[in-house]
Amino acid sequence: MTGSDEDPRITELRTAVSRLRRELAAHPAEFPDRAIAEDELAALAAMTMGGIPEIPRLRRSLLLIAGAIGSVSALSHGLAGVRQAVDLFGETPRT
Repeated sequence: MTGSDEDPRITELRTAVSRLRRELAAHPAEFPDRAIAEDELAALAAMTMGGIPEIPRLRRSLLLIAGAIGSVSALSHGLAGVRQAVDLFGETPRT
């Protein structure tokens, strides 16, 4: 650890989201749901700035991103990284 008190899960999520945002920005092809993916990645990035994000909201964003770019094979590695980072937060607690 580098002396930061930040939750390492937040750091991992921020890194994965940033990576996928860069990959998406560099991807030359337009596809119908690109704006949805961009919006949800921006929402995930914002969630990493405010402490521990709500797990249901993380999972909802992940599903929307996966649905929007899931068929773009060039982005599958970055998408997998975001999924793994979201999975670090575990399951939604049952009440």
